[in-house]
Amino acid sequence: MSDVAHQTRIAAIQDALRDIGSLDGWLFYDFRGSDPLAYRVLLLDPTQHVTRRWYYWIPSSGEPVKLLHRIEPHVLDELPGQIQQYVSWEQQRLLLASLLQGRRQIAMQYSPFNAVPYLSRVDAGTIELIRSFGLEVVTSADLVQQFEAVWTDEQLESHRYAVTALRNIVDEAFAHVASCVTNERRLSEYDLQQFILSRIRDAGMTTSSAPIAAVDAHSADPHYGPTESSSSLITRDNLVLIDLWAKQTAPGSVYGDITWTGYTGTEAPAQQRMIFEHVRRGRDAALSFVQDQVATGRFPCGWEVDDVCRTTIRTAGYGDFFIHRTGHSIGEEVHGNGANIDNLETQDSRRLLPRTCFSIEPGIYLPGEFGIRSELDVYISDREAVVYGLPLQTEIVSLL
Repeated sequence: MSDVAHQTRIAAIQDALRDIGSLDGWLFYDFRGSDPLAYRVLLLDPTQHVTRRWYYWIPSSGEPVKLLHRIEPHVLDELPGQIQQYVSWEQQRLLLASLLQGRRQIAMQYSPFNAVPYLSRVDAGTIELIRSFGLEVVTSADLVQQFEAVWTDEQLESHRYAVTALRNIVDEAFAHVASCVTNERRLSEYDLQQFILSRIRDAGMTTSSAPIAAVDAHSADPHYGPTESSSSLITRDNLVLIDLWAKQTAPGSVYGDITWTGYTGTEAPAQQRMIFEHVRRGRDAALSFVQDQVATGRFPCGWEVDDVCRTTIRTAGYGDFFIHRTGHSIGEEVHGNGANIDNLETQDSRRLLPRTCFSIEPGIYLPGEFGIRSELDVYISDREAVVYGLPLQTEIVSLL
């Protein structure tokens, strides 16, 4: 990474701090990789060998300051700013107190009550130390979103490629299932998972973990993963759920993540079709809410979108069977560091920002019977919420 890139990033951070107005600056802290977000936001190499605590202070205006241990004085060489060094813990505290003297409110990777665990990277003891200097520590959640979750034009194109490829793989996977069942060739959940993985590789993509391929009762487990030694066979009259995510291999590429369901017969049973319809209505209600809000220039919070979806499913009588958040941020990691669509596992009060992406993936899971999930990805521009990888699933796909 060039010096110019780092200087440009720091200038952009200071612009963002001044836009907020109430913050004196943003304090980054890391010990042995405890804050991977710091490395991503500051464009640092996360693989470098770091064994001592370091701090990087970015004031809303003025020159940044690095506070480093004398054993490791070069770990932040890529970043602009003054250098201060410490050896003892007493010296570290004195220098840190002097560095922050006169400040009132600073941002750190902290989430009140650990509401957003993706963001809670600074340990409680360090927060206590900073507060002992008389400062108020506030969450850097929206700042992190701005510099970690907002996409470039190139990343948007990589997402469009990924979801288009994944939609094609869904069709290929369902055709493979139909062929095997029709011709009575043995096919297990694990075999289907490996088929999908091979198609992901053929499309020039990679994935952080293997896709989900689940049949009947296994589909009621949202994170089911077949193994070679423990996997159900796919035969006639099975519900088949596949959840697949992948991105291109080029640096900076972002993920696509979708879920579809099919049935190895001419028509799925009435109960499965009914449950799919409830899931679809929840999915589409959430999508319409986001689209309507963004069209008016309002960007809702993650918890608000979750409420719209969850209320739809709760009204249908299946709220107790919708056991996970409605969706998650998507970026270079499949579960990204922007706002999640969540008012269940956490109350995500972060606003959805322009040029970010997230999934909407409600599910209803009936233990011991089956589960239905339908997942799409939503990209937000300045005045539009768009879904790529069309068409969307509108009913359980009949595979025979």
